Amino acid sequence: MKREIVGAVHSIARDLHTAGFIDKRHMQHYDALCLEPVPAYSKTQVRALRKRHNVSQAVFAAVLNTTPSTVQKWETGAKNPSGPSLKLLNLIDRKGLEAVL
Repeated sequence: MKREIVGAVHSIARDLHTAGFIDKRHMQHYDALCLEPVPAYSKTQVRALRKRHNVSQAVFAAVLNTTPSTVQKWETGAKNPSGPSLKLLNLIDRKGLEAVL
C-alpha cells in the first residue's frame, strides 16, 4: 500500500512539475523517493552472480571498475560491496552482464 501512495504522490508531483508549480530541484527529490532500494549481496550471491556469467574474478572486477582483490574479498566475506559497485551488481543481476558493457 505504501508503494501505491508514493506512486500517486510522484504522479501528482510530475504533473505539477510539468505545469511549472514544482521546480527541477524539488522534482528530483520526489524522483529519489520512488527509487527501489538496492538489495545487499552476500559473498555467496556475488560468487553465484559471477559464475552465472562464467567470468573470472579479474574480468568481473574490470566490468565493475574495481580490482580483482576487491572481488575476492567480497566472495570471501572480508568486505561487502557498496555504493556504485552494489548498484552495478544489481544491474548485472537483473539485466545481465551485457547491460554494463
